[in-house]
Amino acid sequence: MDSFSTRLYRLAQGVWEKSYQHPFLTELREGTLDTQRFIYYLKQDYVYLIDYAKMFALGSIKARDLETMGKFAELLHSTLNVEMELHRVYAERFGITREELESTLPAPTTIAYTKYMLEAGTQGTVGDVVASLLPCMWSYREIGTLFAQQPEALLHPLYRDWIFMYSSEEFSRLTEWCIGLMDRLAEGLPERELARLEERFVITSRYEYMFWDMAYRQEEWPVA
Repeated sequence: MDSFSTRLYRLAQGVWEKSYQHPFLTELREGTLDTQRFIYYLKQDYVYLIDYAKMFALGSIKARDLETMGKFAELLHSTLNVEMELHRVYAERFGITREELESTLPAPTTIAYTKYMLEAGTQGTVGDVVASLLPCMWSYREIGTLFAQQPEALLHPLYRDWIFMYSSEEFSRLTEWCIGLMDRLAEGLPERELARLEERFVITSRYEYMFWDMAYRQEEWPVA
């Protein structure tokens, strides 16, 4: 019998494939992505990660054992001090200060994505927290691993550090832990609850695609 995470992967696979084929990622892999698009992505992803980190805090609050609480705290630390630090280092290369990153106004898609996750996390169970945050981690691990296997993708002096981050063993271990937790949380749940978790996973997978598309278009509010 398939694990619940396998079910989730199959449900979202079509959406993820569309993401992998999006010009933002194909051009990043080829080293041809316009730096202005990447800067836009960095700024939006930075403010996204502020709310994403709160999901790990919610996971720690809703966890029922100390080990899970501690692991969520580790993920919170990793997001705030490793992943976001990479963004700060990148920004410095473009003359963008930490204050500028933190004062970035979130685009419509960023707001929609983060508010959906936070609502799911605050109103739902720890399972809702994990199902909502997992597509980001899991798909980034998939992208990083895929790109790292292509030598030409590692030639770009700017984008290769991004690939190294998401193909790293540390990031992979944290992702695997979240996948395993999702399977443990799903054990014994009735189908109606599993269906809700599936919906969370698919919706945030769709938001992942929308985020790449938003960054490529450098989305702005239609009315100032």
